[in-house]
Amino acid sequence: MKSRFETKEYEFLEIESRDTEDGKIVSIFLNNPSSRNSMTWKMGEEFADLIHSLRKEKVLPRAVIVSGRNDVFCAGGDLNLLRSFSEKSFSQNRRDMRKFYGFFLSVRKLPVPVIAAVNGHAIGAGLSLTFGCDLRIFAEEGKYSFNFVRLGIHPGMGSSFLSPELLGKSLGGRLLLTGETFDGKFAKSCGLALDSVPKSEVYSRAMELALSLSKAAPLALQELKKNLYSWKQLDSALKKEAESQARNFISDDFKETIKSILEKREPKFTGK
Repeated sequence: MKSRFETKEYEFLEIESRDTEDGKIVSIFLNNPSSRNSMTWKMGEEFADLIHSLRKEKVLPRAVIVSGRNDVFCAGGDLNLLRSFSEKSFSQNRRDMRKFYGFFLSVRKLPVPVIAAVNGHAIGAGLSLTFGCDLRIFAEEGKYSFNFVRLGIHPGMGSSFLSPELLGKSLGGRLLLTGETFDGKFAKSCGLALDSVPKSEVYSRAMELALSLSKAAPLALQELKKNLYSWKQLDSALKKEAESQARNFISDDFKETIKSILEKREPKFTGK
């Protein structure tokens, strides 16, 4: 009998399952070809539903890989979604942003190792998703950036907590404050990525790692994942991010961001 996640169809995700002698390896691919795998509300709901299904399996997969279709990992928040936030109230956005973060960061609650196969560009919330995974393989030629402040908003999707957690306050803070772009080689050099390989080899390298992890004792790995992370601390950071972003979304600066994107020019912020 097929597992639930193998039979269910998703609009913005593709699922592959590989049986090995040690157990199953599940691959989740973000798939929004119209906008470089940008995150929509529906994609988030689908992602959270899939993670929930995986957690409820009688026999858990030995490892999970998260990657992207369309020669890219994820371009961050979908423009139409961002524009909708500029039209909502502070209280609506605070509530909705906290829920939206939870959709994708549910991956952190999976009790098995999760590998981000970052096969191309990962921007903003898309990059934050990779930080929420346990291990990362980056494409050497990929472009990566926490571009939040350049869009007139506070960093979200847990990045204000995850970036310093992984990289320390100095480097993590630098990437958040500057919004600078870096490549896969830099990600490996600073310890963010376990490995950095050509784009065409990212998924195969991630699968190689998943196969290695599948040979470890599954119960030991599950207990280790419980002890590696503090969801309570991340949850506290997410609440603060949701409030800060909600405040930014109703600002003139964010309205200028949306206008500048539509007009294909640099935004001119006034601090209002």
